[in-house]
Amino acid sequence: MNFFGFGPSADLDIILDSQETRKTAELRTEDGKKLSHILYYDGEDLTGKLHLHLKKPGSRLEHLGIKIEVFGQIELYYDRGNFHTFLQLSRELARPGDLLQHSTYNFSFPKVEKPYESYTGANVKLRYFLRATVVRRLATDIVKEREFVVHTLSSYPPHEVGLANSSIKMEVGIEDSLHIEFEYNKSKYHLKDVIVGKIYFLLVRVKIRHMELGIIKRETTGAGQNTFNENENIVKYEIMDGSPVKGESIPIRLFLGAYDELTTTMKDVNKRFSVRYYLNLVLVDEEERRYFKQQEIILWRKGDKTRKPFQTQLQQQYKQMQNPNVKLETGDGEAGWTPVPPSVIPTIVVSDVGNGKENTKPESEVNEEEERKEVDSPTPQKGVEVGEEEEEEET
Repeated sequence: MNFFGFGPSADLDIILDSQETRKTAELRTEDGKKLSHILYYDGEDLTGKLHLHLKKPGSRLEHLGIKIEVFGQIELYYDRGNFHTFLQLSRELARPGDLLQHSTYNFSFPKVEKPYESYTGANVKLRYFLRATVVRRLATDIVKEREFVVHTLSSYPPHEVGLANSSIKMEVGIEDSLHIEFEYNKSKYHLKDVIVGKIYFLLVRVKIRHMELGIIKRETTGAGQNTFNENENIVKYEIMDGSPVKGESIPIRLFLGAYDELTTTMKDVNKRFSVRYYLNLVLVDEEERRYFKQQEIILWRKGDKTRKPFQTQLQQQYKQMQNPNVKLETGDGEAGWTPVPPSVIPTIVVSDVGNGKENTKPESEVNEEEERKEVDSPTPQKGVEVGEEEEEEET
């Protein structure tokens, strides 16, 4: 509110370039709601415009400078008000002076390093935002913030499965009561991946009621005596109902893409917090006793697939060879197939020797006529020669 003329006399609006066409991502707030923000990656430019609108046209706005800043901050909930800043860039948009009309300022932050992924957890929050400030002398500064989301991309090539992404295999159990062997195909999964595995029962002397597989997120904040651990069950998936027998094998197939709450694994982010994930296998017997085994996995974010131009060209050439009567048309980087008009189809000259005439017909019609002739022509019977049949008819 504007008390005695000392309130904000102008509105600020931060417009990012290509914000209408750029990808967006949802980020959870502290109260559990999800808000959509523009998505950026590490090393991308931050460019846009700052619009300053005077509330009273024709009035004068005196200021001591206009600037815009980029921030990357970590806030621990047990230490409210203290922000740990790991990224801060500033640009001066206008020097001290007076504004008499609406103004627009361009800003650019080239190749901004964004080392961590945006995250909101139970005890910590990591956020990126732009802050525009109009510094004033006798009144409160006019401030406008615009938050955006950052995703970090990783890669674990399939040819390195033997070293970097080996399978998980382990035998666990209780002596003379329960002995099981579980196996998961990988130890590192991207957020749209599928967990494939199996549970093999080597010894069963306990009456099992059901078995479930879960994913636990463990968030660790602080250090030393101020360390806080928060566990959250993200996934709980029942994979067996009933008592198993010795030698039985239970398959596992869990699709991670169905759970939006999953984030990437974060280890020692700016020495402030960590986020780890564990596969939790739980067996419950008829007396409500629970047997469980946890195994840590790594979750990572995979970039969108982009088809290489060379591969696209090879595929187009292959399709053209398979169907020469189809013309390839490309637009916006995608291949489109449209039939060739009859005028473009190559023609073949067919000469009729008996009549001394030449007929010009499309290749497709010629092929159809040849096939029709082959079907209509009589086939000789087995054991009878054509020449003998003609002689018998003449006699």
